Amino acid sequence: MRIAQVAPLYESVPPKYYGGTERVVSYLTEALVRMGHEVTLYASGDSVTSARLRPACENALRLDTSSTDPTADHIFMAEKLFQEAGEFDLVHSHMDYLALPLLRRMRTPHVTTLHGRLNITNLVNLYREFRDEPLTSISDHQRVPLEWANWQATVYHGLPEDLYGFHEQAGEYLAFLGRFSPEKRAEDAIEIARRAGLPLKIAAKVDKRDVEYFESVVKPLLLQGHVEFVGEIGEADKAEFLGNALALLFPIDWPEPFGLVMIEAMACGTPVIARGRGSVPEIVEDGLNGFVFEENDEAVEAIARLNQVSRRRCRQQFEQRFTAARMAQDYVQVYERLIEAKSLPLPDLDRDGALGPQFPRGKGPSRFRDAA
Repeated sequence: MRIAQVAPLYESVPPKYYGGTERVVSYLTEALVRMGHEVTLYASGDSVTSARLRPACENALRLDTSSTDPTADHIFMAEKLFQEAGEFDLVHSHMDYLALPLLRRMRTPHVTTLHGRLNITNLVNLYREFRDEPLTSISDHQRVPLEWANWQATVYHGLPEDLYGFHEQAGEYLAFLGRFSPEKRAEDAIEIARRAGLPLKIAAKVDKRDVEYFESVVKPLLLQGHVEFVGEIGEADKAEFLGNALALLFPIDWPEPFGLVMIEAMACGTPVIARGRGSVPEIVEDGLNGFVFEENDEAVEAIARLNQVSRRRCRQQFEQRFTAARMAQDYVQVYERLIEAKSLPLPDLDRDGALGPQFPRGKGPSRFRDAA
C-alpha cells in the first residue's frame, strides 16, 4: 500500500524533545515501513525516517527562531499534499482540521486522526460542516464532545516494543513527566509526594503560554526539599527516568485525549497513579497496571498499595495493548476499509484527483456523511 503520513510541523519526526503527536507519527510510520508498505512522510526537513521524506519546512517550527507564522507552513504543506495525492492509495493526516477543506476535495482515500482535546465550543460548527470527513480518535472519551462526527475507529497509541526496557526493580522516588500547565497539575503531584513521604523527580517543559502559571504556581513549590526538577528531557533519558521510578504520578484535571506518558511508564514496568479524567480509565486498570484516583487523598493511599501491582504485569499490559505494531495493524484495517469504500462510483473528477468544480461546497460523497 502507498501511504502518505502527514505530520504537524511544530516538532521534527521524531521530536528532539517533547512532542507527543510527532512521536506517534514517527512510530506509526516506521511500523508501516516494517510491514512492507511504501510510506511517504510529510514533515519538517530535520525529521529522521526510513520512509521517503517530503519536507514542508527546513526545521521544526518550535525550535526555529525565524518562524513567526506556523499556519503558513501548514497550509503550504496541505496544498503540496493535495497536488501530489494521486501518488498514494491512502492519505493519513495528523494536521488536525487545517487540511480538511482540501481533503474533502481529494479523490484519494484519506483519514484524519485527531490528537487533541475536542471540548472546545467553536469546534462544533467546524466539524458539523466537515461531517463527511472520516476521522479516527485516540480514545473513546475523546469523541464525547463530537460523538456525531464521522468516526471510523478508536486507535490507541503505541510504542516500539523495544523502545523501553523492563525495570523489574523500582527506585524510591515518584516521577512526573510532561509539561507544566494548569491542566497537568504538577502542584498536585508535589503535594501527593510530600504527603506520601517520598521524593518526586519532575521532568517537564514550559510552553510560552504557561510561563505565568509556572512562575506563580509551580516554581515556588520546586524549592521544597523532596522535589528535584531535572528540566525537559529527551527520548534517550526517559527509560531511566521512568523505569527507576516507584510510580508515575499523572494528576491531570482535564479531558486528556490519551496521555502517552502513561504507556511509556507501563513499558518500563512502572505503575501509573492517575486522576480519572478523559482517557485515563481506558488506559489504567485499577490494581492491574496502576490506580485511578479522584482526590489527592486517594492518590496517597494508592502509593501505599503499590506493592499490590506487579511491575511485570504492567509490562505485559503494554505488550498486549500499546505497541506500535498493534497500532499500525489497527490503522491498516481503517485504511483498507476506506479504500474499499472509495471504490464505489464517484462524481466526475479531474485528472489530478480533485473533485471537479461542479461539486458544491459541503456536499461531499454521502457514504461517509451517512456513516456518522
